[in-house]
Amino acid sequence: MRITSALVDPALLDLPWSTPLEEWPAQHLVALPQGISRHIVRFVRLGDYVYAFKETRERIAEREYDLLRALERIDFPSVEAVAVVADRQTEDGEPLESVLITRHLQFSLPYRALFSHTLRPETMSRLLDALAALIVRMHLTGFFWGDCSLSNTLFRRDAGAFAAYLVDAETGALHNSLSNGQRGEDLEIARVNIFGEALDLQAAGLLHESIDPEVVCEEVVQRYERLWHEITYEQAVEREARHDIEGRIRRLNELGFDVAEVAMSSIDDGRYLVRPKVVDAGYHTRRLLRLTGLDAEENQARKLLNDLDAYRAESDLVDEQQAAHRWLTEVFEPVVRAVPAHLRQKLEPQELFAQIIEHKWLLSEQAGRDVGMRHAVQSYLVDVLVHRPDEQAVLGVEVPTLS
Repeated sequence: MRITSALVDPALLDLPWSTPLEEWPAQHLVALPQGISRHIVRFVRLGDYVYAFKETRERIAEREYDLLRALERIDFPSVEAVAVVADRQTEDGEPLESVLITRHLQFSLPYRALFSHTLRPETMSRLLDALAALIVRMHLTGFFWGDCSLSNTLFRRDAGAFAAYLVDAETGALHNSLSNGQRGEDLEIARVNIFGEALDLQAAGLLHESIDPEVVCEEVVQRYERLWHEITYEQAVEREARHDIEGRIRRLNELGFDVAEVAMSSIDDGRYLVRPKVVDAGYHTRRLLRLTGLDAEENQARKLLNDLDAYRAESDLVDEQQAAHRWLTEVFEPVVRAVPAHLRQKLEPQELFAQIIEHKWLLSEQAGRDVGMRHAVQSYLVDVLVHRPDEQAVLGVEVPTLS
């Protein structure tokens, strides 16, 4: 047996590697929801973390391991590659397939586990938005997926929406950039796969009767194309219309994309062609992390930053770092600590705070005045949070708490 690993954990050596993954005893396994896969996949807890083990051919496992490690280095939203276990044999000396090990993404679910009842149109819409944004970010990075689908994606809640993560890079390839033909091929694969997945949901009675599988698969392509256009199109502006350029950058920031530079070229009628260079998604996530140390999804970060900026304005604080520190210690942490211990398994702290902000706004709208954070927190705990399922129980992972 040979292990190539980014994780130095002796517990790896104690696992029953001479047994086919499908036959591993339950004592090593964690029961977690998983998507449809052509491979045998099992979840295993080692120490404080849960890992996904996938049985496949050695060449494929090593290639996917290298790709996932490359995506991790450029901070792409994908699962983290941990190890490849090769040269496995049974007790009788029969060869066994290699195993690719990835770290399970906390608070994530495959699309089929996101609902236990009929999938509603608004839920499907949020899933498609998340998938379209993932594909756009992937293509900007130069990554060709080759098997884009809902099944190969994990979703995390993100302040009322979803954030999508690539979970299977087996057919992928990382290039410096992609041609229009490569992007089109990836989109066509996505369209076909999503059509099949929607038909599967429909056959299982899990798709709302108003949702047409054919419309669903076309929708993700249309959403992708709208987002790709907003990010990449050249805009003609007047020489004096500086605010138009600033407005374009702001719209891109609101979509979660950061702008490194703006390319400008003059045209015959005295105007400029403007094209921002988008370097990455996660604008709000990075700003929140820089100011507070909180690691959140993009929509969560946007909501938390809005609250931070409002706090800064109300407190009349000029220094952004000082305002962020005071907001973290005087607003965010007290709200999270106000949740009783037995309810902290419901949601991760960032999602909890984002939902409380939304709940406060709804209560204030109904009352016609600002009801205050204290009242909003108590109302949310009693009327909303107590009725939610425990995500820790569903996902089998510990929820981080503030000390």
